[in-house]
Amino acid sequence: MTAQTIETVEPVTEGPAPVAAAPGRTHRVLWAVARWTAAVVVCGGVGAGTAMGITALDRTDVPGLATESDGRWEYPRLRLPALPADRPRPFTPGNEGEIHYADARQLLLPAPAGATVDPKLTGGWVSEDAYLAGYGKEERTRLKAALGDTALRHIAARGWTTPDGTTTRIHLLRFSSVAYADRFRIESLKSGDADEELPLGVAEAEIIDGASGDVRVPEVTAYTYQEKKPYGPEATRWAYITAGDTLAMVTQTRKGGTLAVPFQQTIALQAQLLG
Repeated sequence: MTAQTIETVEPVTEGPAPVAAAPGRTHRVLWAVARWTAAVVVCGGVGAGTAMGITALDRTDVPGLATESDGRWEYPRLRLPALPADRPRPFTPGNEGEIHYADARQLLLPAPAGATVDPKLTGGWVSEDAYLAGYGKEERTRLKAALGDTALRHIAARGWTTPDGTTTRIHLLRFSSVAYADRFRIESLKSGDADEELPLGVAEAEIIDGASGDVRVPEVTAYTYQEKKPYGPEATRWAYITAGDTLAMVTQTRKGGTLAVPFQQTIALQAQLLG
């Protein structure tokens, strides 16, 4: 299938947008995030911030694309939240620490049309225990201790289930620095290693190596995985998205097997919100 093109208009109130892609990390597999369904438009600033709209194109609006649905979900129009006065975006000049000054809850991807929202994950703050519930019992104690050593500031989360049977959960973990965010992913979650921490119910994982197109979200990196066959009644895909001081975990499960298109779409949109 064919990926849609993302159109970007430069913000009028900020400095030049970063153009360099996020560098690869040693022993890590870099998955260039495909921007599947979004078209980026920049609107006027609100307060000190510049709002960026991200909206899905209709397939009939793109020449050469069939009108038949390819499995993409219909997300609402997205906007970057306004920033506190005199605070820059995370990957712009003057923000060497790559800090997200926007409220993390406003950077969570909303549920798509027709989805049923998880009453426990409605887009607000959640506890460490709520986040760690996505891992096995033996891993929770160790990971909780690790979070205590990495200056975690807070966690925001949202979850939903779509009519196709896919359950999605997104957790945004904000740390006090980029170094702490990277340390937790690399040393504690062991992302990419043979002995990495796996989501609850997953016995063995494999890296999803590749995506449609080679379009990158500047300064944002996604590490994506899926459960190896044979799996149980449900299959799982998940991703860690690194974006400065924030680490996102996106998990999707579905009976009979997960779907590639909505997974890549969700990762792409969440990455854009963090970038």
